[in-house]
Amino acid sequence: MIFTTGFFFVAIFILAAIPAVLTLLNLSAFKRSPPAPDEVYRVSVLIPARDEEQSIETALLALLASSGIDLEVIVLDDCSRDRTAMIVERVAESDSRVHLLRGKPLPAGWCGKQHACHQLAEYSQREFIVFLDADVRVKPDCLCRSVAFLEATNTGIVSGFPLQETFGFWEWLLLPLIHFILLGFLPLSRSRHSLSPALAAGCGQLFVAKKNAYISAGGHESIKLSLHDGIMLPRAFRRAGIRTDLFDASDTATCRMYMCGSDVLKGLAKNATEGMASPRTILPATVLLFGGQVAPALFLVTNTITGWFDWTDWQILACSIALLLSYATRVIESFRFGLSLSSAIVHPLGIICFLCIQWFGFIHRLFGLKTFWKGRPLSPQ
Repeated sequence: MIFTTGFFFVAIFILAAIPAVLTLLNLSAFKRSPPAPDEVYRVSVLIPARDEEQSIETALLALLASSGIDLEVIVLDDCSRDRTAMIVERVAESDSRVHLLRGKPLPAGWCGKQHACHQLAEYSQREFIVFLDADVRVKPDCLCRSVAFLEATNTGIVSGFPLQETFGFWEWLLLPLIHFILLGFLPLSRSRHSLSPALAAGCGQLFVAKKNAYISAGGHESIKLSLHDGIMLPRAFRRAGIRTDLFDASDTATCRMYMCGSDVLKGLAKNATEGMASPRTILPATVLLFGGQVAPALFLVTNTITGWFDWTDWQILACSIALLLSYATRVIESFRFGLSLSSAIVHPLGIICFLCIQWFGFIHRLFGLKTFWKGRPLSPQ
């Protein structure tokens, strides 16, 4: 049988070793932002907000406690159907640093978030702009340290990865995989010294940019059809010859990305086709993740229960080491980034569910089916 051949065991060992080794190399490269500098930066925080009444006030109050910067906060109410605008107006009345913009109707050929960010950037006149999702909570030193990282790296835009808060089952199972995918399959050192768009990465929850670089790269207008600004905005900068970078913001910012399980599944699926579920990457990604992260556990458990396969000692050892590598990687990330350790225990299940979502997104796009988010149809490019 194919599963008893030496090639199979060598393959799953290699597939498990690739993300494990790359993660170890990336841990030192995925740095936190530096300590707050003495310089006071003039920063515009730009928040696109559609139906964010549950989170917008807490986000604003956290921002207004920021230290070490000259701050203005601009919130664009993107045709919300709830009390978002009223809440922002109330906060603005008590603090003049907060401004509310009324978003224009969404024109044809634009994704809602990209259009909102485009309007915000046009309004801001400061040297440094920060695009922040309404569900992100920053600590007082987050903004000044993030801008200091941008200046220290001499880049046009940097992206921070906040600590993801996970309360529901699907959040707990799937969101810790953000770090596993990022660190296990992107060579950060190579990316940092390259302008290749293929090596660009980011997190759409927190972007810090120089306004002049943003304009030179074409801003959000250059990705107006995109559903995944986390990847596509850094790619736009790199296509314009502008360097990008990313950093670990788990010590300065937190995010409750989704409020219920259905939003987790829909949210990951809508972003899938501009990431791993693109036609070019879906098959290689499936082979890498299933072969290295699921197959070792699947076949060890199956053989232990059924005894179907006549394995030699070295084959059992290869499969066991592959399983150990995948678990060790998740455990290390759990301690390093404050992720759920219990989620790491069911790592193969998380990978299976993640792959199912990627294939769902791929098939959805293949047949041209519409995706809806916050009441709007989405048409990925």
